[in-house]
Amino acid sequence: MTIRGVLLLLAAAASLGAQTFIQMSDPQFGMFEKDAGFAHETANFEFAIAAANRIQPAFVMVTGDLTNKPGDAAQIAEFHRIAGKLDSRIRLYTVPGNHDVGNEPTAASLAAYRKNYGKDYYSFRAGEIYGIVLNSNLEKGTKDVPAEAAKMEAWFRAELGTAKRSGAKHIIVFQHIPLFMKESGEPDQYFNIEADVRARYLKLMHEYGVKEVFAGHYHRNELGRDGDLEMVTTGPVGTPLGGARSGIRVVTVDDKGVSHRYYDFGDLP
Repeated sequence: MTIRGVLLLLAAAASLGAQTFIQMSDPQFGMFEKDAGFAHETANFEFAIAAANRIQPAFVMVTGDLTNKPGDAAQIAEFHRIAGKLDSRIRLYTVPGNHDVGNEPTAASLAAYRKNYGKDYYSFRAGEIYGIVLNSNLEKGTKDVPAEAAKMEAWFRAELGTAKRSGAKHIIVFQHIPLFMKESGEPDQYFNIEADVRARYLKLMHEYGVKEVFAGHYHRNELGRDGDLEMVTTGPVGTPLGGARSGIRVVTVDDKGVSHRYYDFGDLP
């Protein structure tokens, strides 16, 4: 489908009271050239931001790995330079990835992320969407920051209660590392959250009516399900893996639920 077709569908959805947001994941400045440069990522992210400016979603969510080399000033500056081109009427939210805070985050790496990007877990309201952003490396890599991990998990439980009481029709969770790829009972691996932590977080999400979790990290697309909860893993704005293609996901939310489609950049003019 061309961008014209997307825009027509979104206009029709808007007339029915639907909301739209765009998920971008893993722009990961520096990955294509192993940190020798980031020209390819620049081109891709500029294209993605320009597409968002044409589509005019309620918000854009970038689900982690904003840069490839943690703390690299040039990569961070380029991310912010291009993100600054997003129409000021469109809110931009970011999620920390393992390349942003480390596979095993430390107090220093968390502090650096918070200085460069802001909070690493938080919530927001957009119409009938109550969005909850989690730092998935406080789910997966907790060895050096157990107190931070426990603090986020307690916050998440409380925030789910707040979301439920708010009356929002859709509670949506965003994080970098997927809870699971296809099935909640799948074995532990690099691309998912360990089973014991996964089970605790899924239990909370089911208890409070979360139906969608959006993540990245995998550098290709995957869909999974645990009962009525859909786990959406989105391919990258930056370097794709496993034969995937770079692109963005357009999500529409209405009274009937949440629908979405991933668009390769080749599908957009």
